[in-house]
Amino acid sequence: QVQLKESGGGLVQAGGSLRLSCAASGHTSSLNGMGWFRQAPGKEREFVAHILWSKSSTYYADSVKGRFAISGDNAKNTVYLQMTSLEPEDTAVYVCAALAAGTGQYSYWGQGTQVTVSS
Repeated sequence: QVQLKESGGGLVQAGGSLRLSCAASGHTSSLNGMGWFRQAPGKEREFVAHILWSKSSTYYADSVKGRFAISGDNAKNTVYLQMTSLEPEDTAVYVCAALAAGTGQYSYWGQGTQVTVSS
């Protein structure tokens, strides 16, 4: 089993920045990447970004490309999401997820951290 714990959410004005962190613990050797999702009130959960450990390759949703940057420290089993130029539409609960090796699926999920962007 893998446990994920997010931190770094909060309230910020539009145009501001926040940095989210997610630390994995447990059977982390079973992971080959980590990512971020978000869910706004009344909306479905959507993919934000992920990073694969093997080549440190990253992938972003079009809605955040150029504004958000995902990075990670495989040795520390930690992933970060640097969010800049935040917009009210970015308001959501941001949830960390971990990719299980060999499955291509996000098998582990955190509890989430609230990000609120005021206009």
